[in-house]
Amino acid sequence: MMAVSYEEIISDLKNRIFKPVYFLAGEEPYYIDLITEYVQDKVLPEAEKAFNQIILYGDDTNIASIIDTARRFPMMASHQVLIIKEAQSLKKLDDLVIYLEKPLLSTILLFSYKYKTIDKRTKLYKTLESHGVYFESARVRDYLIPAWIERYLMAKGIKTDPSASAMLTEYLGTDLHKIVNELDKLIITLPSGNPFITTELIEKNIGISKDYNNFELQKAVGEKNVLKANMIVHYFANNPKDNPITLSVASLFGFFSKLLTFHYLTDKSKNNVAAVLKINPFFVKDYESSAVKYNVSKTVQIIGLLRTYDLKSKGYGDPGTEPGDLLKELVFRILHL
Repeated sequence: MMAVSYEEIISDLKNRIFKPVYFLAGEEPYYIDLITEYVQDKVLPEAEKAFNQIILYGDDTNIASIIDTARRFPMMASHQVLIIKEAQSLKKLDDLVIYLEKPLLSTILLFSYKYKTIDKRTKLYKTLESHGVYFESARVRDYLIPAWIERYLMAKGIKTDPSASAMLTEYLGTDLHKIVNELDKLIITLPSGNPFITTELIEKNIGISKDYNNFELQKAVGEKNVLKANMIVHYFANNPKDNPITLSVASLFGFFSKLLTFHYLTDKSKNNVAAVLKINPFFVKDYESSAVKYNVSKTVQIIGLLRTYDLKSKGYGDPGTEPGDLLKELVFRILHL
């Protein structure tokens, strides 16, 4: 059976095509929560919820009680909804198989099983696939977040540019709940008739500096713009809580690792570079420019430097130097290789 997507599940639910069991697992809670909320809010009319919708929590129940509840018939309705939140806390999950083999079709049983997955070799997994829906919500990889942001905004009729998406990614990370929360705040601030999110709008409403962030540091170092790079690292040194050195080192390490890959590519066409480096084609020109300034030998040396300063930033071999001074020293050495 092919893996089922979030969109397919929601489409079926909207069309009132129900499965007797939904098992929502995986590291990314965002889609698990969206499906759970839809089932909780939309499947039953409000008048039927009091008698036919039950929410249990994994810490407070067990498989035997869940099966007993699932086998009840709905009261004056076509379905009952049984939602198990925090299902990852349940013990003896394999005992569920006996119900899954012959589920009650009038019950919609949903498990919210966050941050874990089911072993696909087990009878539990195979039975879930045969008689219900097993949905695995994987973390969105960091390099895919800018495109995810652009798709989310596009679905709401809003545009952004790659620099703004990259800036948001660098600041917000890969937590989709956090990203959506901040995007929705930005959407509210948009002037009517101008559905476009810019770096200026982000700076004004989220508090990220459009000039002093890791994305701009990476760009300045890549361009060997000594003045701009020094301005950014001095800003970071004066604001260490908002700009931890570990994130700056990780950002630069990612950039120079990709630059090394770029050097060894035989096909340096825009589309191939974007595909191999897993970047927006808009940023290919940055790697082309940096490759001229940092040859293979220098790039390898810089990656070695970044590894050394990553350890130093964590207290290995240099316990006394302030993080801001370490970053200044690192950037100076990169720019003057």
